[in-house]
Amino acid sequence: MKEFRINTGNTLRKGIGVLMAAFLISHFPFLISSCSSIDCPVQNTVYSSYALYTADEQVDTLRDTMYVFSRRADGKDTLLFNAGIGLTKFQLQISYSHPEDTLCFLMVNGSNYLAIDTVFVKKEDIPHFESVDCSASFFHRLTAVRSTHHAIDTIVISKNFVDYDASTPHFHLVLKHHD
Repeated sequence: MKEFRINTGNTLRKGIGVLMAAFLISHFPFLISSCSSIDCPVQNTVYSSYALYTADEQVDTLRDTMYVFSRRADGKDTLLFNAGIGLTKFQLQISYSHPEDTLCFLMVNGSNYLAIDTVFVKKEDIPHFESVDCSASFFHRLTAVRSTHHAIDTIVISKNFVDYDASTPHFHLVLKHHD
């Protein structure tokens, strides 16, 4: 009779080693990409959102041409919003270096009507960290808003936390209408 020997030691280890090597080689691109994947938001600019309403809380449309200016850190004015007309909502960038933003709303109706209102938005800046690979961003907690009343009738905070989501209005803005 012939004797049969089963060698389970080295053959089994070699088989597992070959399987492990095949697995690592076939999954290497996935392992590398999972380690280097960065979850930075594509659009990480933080905007405050304004919605126009009538005095009885119906959606309103901007009838005049509106420009919005802001004071920069260097003391110069900068245009934030250029020639908006016929819209029901708009978005403005919000600063991350001042506890209060000062915005100048300029309303023009042809050459017959001109009004300038100043809006003061008090806020708390909240540093937001995604990853060391992502650019710095700040979220904000709106604490107060006030304005002059030449073209603006009322402005109120409707959502006090400003982050990447500007789909829900942060401010309800009621404008005075003229004929």
